Amino acid sequence: MLTKPDLLRSAALAGVAAAGAQSSQAWAQWSERPGFFKAKDIAEAGFIYGLPMVMAYGVMNEYAVDKSSGQYKAPFNTLFNEARVFTYEDTAVITPNSDTPYSFAWLDLRAEPLVFSVPAIDPKRYYSLQLNDLNTYNFGYVGTRATGSDAGSYMIVGPRWTGVTPAGIKKVFRSTTDFCLGLLRTQLFDPADIEAVKKIQAGYKAQPLSSFLNQPAPSFPKFEKDLVRTEFFEYLDFALQFAPALPEDRWIREQLARIGVGPGKSFDFRSLSLEDKAEILLGMKEGERKVSEAVATLGKDINGWRVGAPFGDAAFFHGDWLMRAAAAKAGIYGNDAVEAMYPLGKVDVDGKELDCSKSKYTLTFPAEQLPPVNAFWSVTMYDGKTQLLVKNPINRYLINSPMLPHMKCGSDGSLTIYVQNKSPGADKEANWLPAPDGPIYVVMRLYWPKTTPPSILPAGEGTWKPPGFKRAS
Repeated sequence: MLTKPDLLRSAALAGVAAAGAQSSQAWAQWSERPGFFKAKDIAEAGFIYGLPMVMAYGVMNEYAVDKSSGQYKAPFNTLFNEARVFTYEDTAVITPNSDTPYSFAWLDLRAEPLVFSVPAIDPKRYYSLQLNDLNTYNFGYVGTRATGSDAGSYMIVGPRWTGVTPAGIKKVFRSTTDFCLGLLRTQLFDPADIEAVKKIQAGYKAQPLSSFLNQPAPSFPKFEKDLVRTEFFEYLDFALQFAPALPEDRWIREQLARIGVGPGKSFDFRSLSLEDKAEILLGMKEGERKVSEAVATLGKDINGWRVGAPFGDAAFFHGDWLMRAAAAKAGIYGNDAVEAMYPLGKVDVDGKELDCSKSKYTLTFPAEQLPPVNAFWSVTMYDGKTQLLVKNPINRYLINSPMLPHMKCGSDGSLTIYVQNKSPGADKEANWLPAPDGPIYVVMRLYWPKTTPPSILPAGEGTWKPPGFKRAS
């Protein structure tokens, strides 16, 4: 966890602040302008604190605001059913799941609450509604594990709502921000099962608590991914107005206000002096470096996999902004450990980075040692550079447990997955996980993991260990 002394360590160096340059006109309006390097440290801390919020805003902008984004789904408070699994063409969210068809609803809770209604679903089919806000906190679950398979209605309210819960609502979930995402996952057993999934999705509903809206929609700044490096704090400045400060936020919010970032502020990077720009850019660069390092060390190293549980609600993170930022960068909108575990594989059993331009790999599960789950599991391939799914000749992005009847096991009952750029041959293609001709990483997903041995839980300490990748050539 990044502490206050860590965040402002440079400011304690004797003479540094005194050596700082004079305030620019752009900063003259602030009564307590930080000295040289101190602002850099505030920018570093602010980058780490704000990265998940800016990433979440980027997804919200592409899905619910910018109709020209190429990833647009539907306007706010409208449920959009995606009656397919994700492919390499889905680029708004990094490390996307290709297991389950999604249903999305970005919610604007400023005027009134929203009600999600779900139909009765066969208990054999896993589904979940994950509620995630602009802080990237998972603040609630509806679904097979959390609430069962019966029909029901659930109300989602904003941070300032004080109304009365009406009859017919099974549970109320409170977001810490005015905007949040309802993310529904519905299990698909096989390609022929898609029509059954469509019928279930048609039974999902998202609707305002009343039939009227009493506040106008905000004007959203266009989100350009390549502008984040220079306009990061402008995006954060905009997002913070919809995220009331929690107790653990107050100190960092005070520091951000000193460089002109926060509700009621209007940060403008372009208007700063060259010296002030340098401080902000240095801070963001250092923050980005720390986040990248934290991603590489999330969880515990087990046979080349990073096994951890870096997703949760506000109480789970408890002000650990570095872990929150690392979790968002590794795979924003990840589930709580009890809902799903995500072992991340970037190296082989010898600790060398996975690169299918240099090697072929095998991943072998011994007999009776497949991932222990109550729902299902999958192994998904990603491009190491883009963090997205990989275009391939057989349109296969993952191997999962529903595919087992069509796969080939060894004479000893083991299951081997072939991870490589080209087909391993017709006799092995059923077990082929296509890879790009370059660096890769692989995510294993265990939905509703078992809690009794063998289990991957507690994260990094469980009795079940994922097998490692072995070089085949």
